[in-house]
Amino acid sequence: MPDRHARVAAGADERPNVLWISTHDINPDLGAYRGVWPGAQYADTPHLDGLAAEGALYEHAFASAPVCAPSRSAILTGCHPTAIGTIHMRTKAATPPEVRLLPEYFREAGYYTTNNVFTDFQVQTPPTVFDECSTGAHWRNRPDPDQPFFAMFHSSITHESRLYLDEEDFATATADVSPERRHDPALAPLPPYHPDTEVFRTTWARYADLITQMDSWAGELLHQLDEDGLADDTIVVFWSDHGAGMPRAKRWLREAGLRVPLMLRWPGRVEPGRRPELVHLLDLAPTMLQACGIAVPDHMHGRPIRDAAGGPLAPNEHVFGARSRIDEQEDDSLTVRDQRFRYVRHAHPDRSPMQHSEYPDRFATWRELRALAFADAQAIAGGVAGRVLDAPQRSVLAAGRPAEELFDLEADPYEVDDLAGAPTFSGELDRLRGALDAWLAVQPLPWPISEAELLEAWRPGGTQQRTADPELSIGGRDATAACATPGASIGWTTDEPGPLRERSEVEIVTGAPEDDGRHWNLYTGPVRLGDRAVRFRAWRLGFEPSDEVIVLPDGTAATLRAEAAPS
Repeated sequence: MPDRHARVAAGADERPNVLWISTHDINPDLGAYRGVWPGAQYADTPHLDGLAAEGALYEHAFASAPVCAPSRSAILTGCHPTAIGTIHMRTKAATPPEVRLLPEYFREAGYYTTNNVFTDFQVQTPPTVFDECSTGAHWRNRPDPDQPFFAMFHSSITHESRLYLDEEDFATATADVSPERRHDPALAPLPPYHPDTEVFRTTWARYADLITQMDSWAGELLHQLDEDGLADDTIVVFWSDHGAGMPRAKRWLREAGLRVPLMLRWPGRVEPGRRPELVHLLDLAPTMLQACGIAVPDHMHGRPIRDAAGGPLAPNEHVFGARSRIDEQEDDSLTVRDQRFRYVRHAHPDRSPMQHSEYPDRFATWRELRALAFADAQAIAGGVAGRVLDAPQRSVLAAGRPAEELFDLEADPYEVDDLAGAPTFSGELDRLRGALDAWLAVQPLPWPISEAELLEAWRPGGTQQRTADPELSIGGRDATAACATPGASIGWTTDEPGPLRERSEVEIVTGAPEDDGRHWNLYTGPVRLGDRAVRFRAWRLGFEPSDEVIVLPDGTAATLRAEAAPS
């Protein structure tokens, strides 16, 4: 791979590459966050610590939702999930017509776009978004080594489900963690809302082991970038989708549910160091576009955190978060945070913060908390006050909670002392209440959002709307395409369709692209006709794709009906 100077001399495209390295379900529990996040020193993370030392480490970065699909929809669209209908976990949204997935902007601008491999963006991902979305997707696959790339790599190593594997499977999942690097449960930094039991200590130690395993995976990607001589030309971003997969973190509008690691390295542009400002993960979309010289769409709610030269921009005054239905849990809550305080508003204060949920209730920590609460109830039945759980632990699965909560995060980083009723803090309560009201006033959907009404608007009478067929105009040897459906993207290919690969249940639920063996190009202008038929198709997020329109080499066109064309 030629070095940067050789590529410049050869006239190579000098726009920066972008490499996103992401993971599931962790807070800033990395050594680089020592002194910033409680217990960050516990996990062994040399590769990510090294990345942080070479770039900007954001101390206060936040997901838009404390669960993966709504959070990822925000990151990949630059929009609040409450505004585009993607706040319910999970759904297949028909987002507003102006909304597109971020990599498609890069592909339109001439970037090679890849995803390895998780999607989960709350939409069915159309084939116009990525050049490749597979377990083999890599920047190394681009046909032109000088073409800039936007490459996403996602790890499921730290997903909450991995915390609870049996011993043999866990050993396999953490094969790169040597015995001397295993984390001692006795040293686990338990938060006060988790009981000090073997189950919780073991889970916290496993959480750190998985983070160390993930760090090894991330280190290999960084090594490959160095190996290819691309480190100086590439913006590297590391993030997690939301907080840790344990009770009162993932699914909760708390620091532990929303606060995530965020690192950004751009050699020669971004000065290394810690950044204290408030950042939404949805700010990443406009930041990446701006850094790469691509126009930032007006509809994005995120704001760039860096200018085109890599310099820091004015910080957010507030960050916002929300949760609604998560699986079968029905709940609606909002939060706003400034540099010091978090305010939370619950639409259903009579509901438990730890409602039954079939998926996590199978996990050892959830079962442990419920068993300990039952032991408390048995003690009370015997005529003595419950003594197994203390007040912070008991509040996790209380029958209800206040309609409003306020926490001083400097004095109370674990958010156990609610100040909403304290006269001393009435000014902070009013200020943040007003900030949330002002934010709600500009949201296009009323809160709480009726999912039933959304579904009916997206699929009237239960029928999915269909994208209009591409309209073609043949001029000489060029085919020009348009689509009457607002927000539709058009793809074209000269490949013949093959058998449709059967997707797994997870791929279907997370909206992974359908695959019939064809490579679809994103239409950006007239397509030159050659000696092979050219097929055109249109996709609109949340709609059925159009039929295929085929242009033969002689310029005549025909439409292939959808029942004969894989969707």
